[in-house]
Amino acid sequence: MQPEATYVCDSCGEQIEVPIDLSAGSRQSYVEDCPVCCNPNVIEVTLDADGVPSAWARAEQDRG
Repeated sequence: MQPEATYVCDSCGEQIEVPIDLSAGSRQSYVEDCPVCCNPNVIEVTLDADGVPSAWARAEQDRG
């Protein structure tokens, strides 16, 4: 079973569940459109020492 994490869309406030690719490393960042409002979010993922993922998001236009 693939691990999952949730983030809150910066635009609409919906909680979104995403699958986590453990092979991509302990710190990940990618852009994904919200499946509810279709606005792009920059998703940040970290894995703790036990491999447990955490995710959060910010609007893509805030990327810097």
